[in-house]
Amino acid sequence: MRRSLTIAAIVGTVVLGSASTAGASPAPAPPPAAPAGSAGQETSAAVLHGWGEPNRVDEFDGKLGEGWNVYDGPGHAGQGRRTPDALSFADGIMTITGSPKGDTAGMAWDPGQRYGRWEGRVKAPASDESYNALLLLWPDAEDFPEGGEIDFMEMMDHTRQTTNLFLHYGKDNDQVGGKVKIDATQWHNWAVEWAPTHVAAFVDGKEWWRTEKVDILPPRAMHLCVQLDWFPEDGKGEVQESHMLVDWVKQYPYPGADDEGAPLREGAPDPNRVLQSSQRAPSGR
Repeated sequence: MRRSLTIAAIVGTVVLGSASTAGASPAPAPPPAAPAGSAGQETSAAVLHGWGEPNRVDEFDGKLGEGWNVYDGPGHAGQGRRTPDALSFADGIMTITGSPKGDTAGMAWDPGQRYGRWEGRVKAPASDESYNALLLLWPDAEDFPEGGEIDFMEMMDHTRQTTNLFLHYGKDNDQVGGKVKIDATQWHNWAVEWAPTHVAAFVDGKEWWRTEKVDILPPRAMHLCVQLDWFPEDGKGEVQESHMLVDWVKQYPYPGADDEGAPLREGAPDPNRVLQSSQRAPSGR
């Protein structure tokens, strides 16, 4: 069983609808375009909110780019296995496959940065109840829970019709979070913005969650992780093969990080450290 966690607050479910448009005002100048070749970029938070050029991109065109550490070892709580063999690439898509035995994959994108924006295009077919698909930020210093954790896309619903967010903080691993109703079996762009004043989450460019409680925000540099996590206690009966598909991921600096716009770094990772993100804390239960 997952251990009990203290949840400080849960934000209500959001149902995304169509945004209204103003008819009388002139159309604003178009925001900067995302790099050519990114599917679905027209509905990305980066394009719709003018985040500018990313400082890192991976389009998964046949292999992993630089900076990825792929987990290889026991699964969460020693159950199942993290293995690079669960990764595959075809037609510019990375697929993580979770097997009936609990063999699955995850990876960390080092180095991270303090403050910034991250976005990934993901879809996940309906799955076994025991598999959760995630995009998350994890502390470079590997000092969870004090270093925080932001699960800005956690698909706990095996039908993939509701997606959760959890922000973990503090020495007791407290949490705040919310959930959004959306058909995640289809492609969507999931993004997070971490600023000194807030953390905000977006899907297809629409903000759906925000906290401005600065005392619970991560204290140090964070990096992106992509994971298909196996929690066998959540399933019933024979485990069914499950999948998570990723088209691309991008990282953006936060404005004013320094004079050159490079990311603020703090708590740089030790290249010989054990990647604890592969053993991250369960959320919301």
